Amino acid sequence: MKSIVIDVHAHFTPKLMVERFDAHAAKFPGVKLLKSDKGVAIQFPGIAPTRPIMPKLSDLADRHAWMDKNGIDHQVIGGWLDSFGYELPAQEGLAWSRFMNDCMHEQFRDERRFSPLATVPLQDGKLAAEVLAESLERGFAGVMVGTLPRGVHGGNLDDPMLDPFWETASKLGAAVVMHPMFVCGEPRLADYDLVNAIGRLVDSSIAVSRLLFSGHLLKHTGMKFMLCHGGAALPYGLGRLARSHTAQAGKVADPRKGFATMYFDSCVFDTDTLDYLVQKAGVERVMLGSDAPFPIGDPEPLKVFNGSQLTDAQKQLILSTTAQKVFRVRADAWTRS
Repeated sequence: MKSIVIDVHAHFTPKLMVERFDAHAAKFPGVKLLKSDKGVAIQFPGIAPTRPIMPKLSDLADRHAWMDKNGIDHQVIGGWLDSFGYELPAQEGLAWSRFMNDCMHEQFRDERRFSPLATVPLQDGKLAAEVLAESLERGFAGVMVGTLPRGVHGGNLDDPMLDPFWETASKLGAAVVMHPMFVCGEPRLADYDLVNAIGRLVDSSIAVSRLLFSGHLLKHTGMKFMLCHGGAALPYGLGRLARSHTAQAGKVADPRKGFATMYFDSCVFDTDTLDYLVQKAGVERVMLGSDAPFPIGDPEPLKVFNGSQLTDAQKQLILSTTAQKVFRVRADAWTRS
């Protein structure tokens, strides 16, 4: 196992997606690229365009410089959730996911500091399972999924329609990173950038609570399920979920048992919060995460370890060892030695 510092929560949009869009557009006619002086936005059927693609999402030179500055050797890197296209009809969603994965795969083919995560057409469980299997075969490190399998139209990750996806993830031992969506469906989040400040945490907490109570994390034990942003409200609210389980007299799965199977990133910003997360989840269940390159992400993700109660051996687990067990990190990953 290599001694490298690995950031398991980062995002990227390949320039190839824009460059090759016109040549592949016939496969997903419901997708539009909208170019303006503000940048390039994506529009899916019947909904407003996305935010313009942030330049840092596609700037590899800037990413390398940022990683060097922060002592990060490798990133397990996912796409931009706004671009996943869960609103598309199933077959178009299939084509769009494959196009996105092709662009990510080629972008990072010779980039030894990155192991990409696939995206899948979550709007159809069977097709999502198909794309997951082929992506792992191609060498992807795992898969990143959003909390709302129909995008702005909602949906739940415990929908029986998605059973083929979860079954395949478990069968193949896949790493599944669950990330909140930008649109959380709550009008009170419209001001103060509350979507980023708290909305995403609420979105994740609801989605993962459904997976805990439905028993998905106990049923599909072969997969490695990671929740971003330090687990959102889950570590703090686990006792309340457990009390609800008791009050419902066993009508739902035990959330404590499901929680024990999960992994978390360290993107919590406060050292005492990190210490609490490690105490609650176990040091072997936490990995370094930055949420780069977004402004709400951690610009200095290793700084949170300063003054923590962690030993050097525990830090090694969080910064390197566990990530290499959870994700299919490329075998030729770059090292400083």
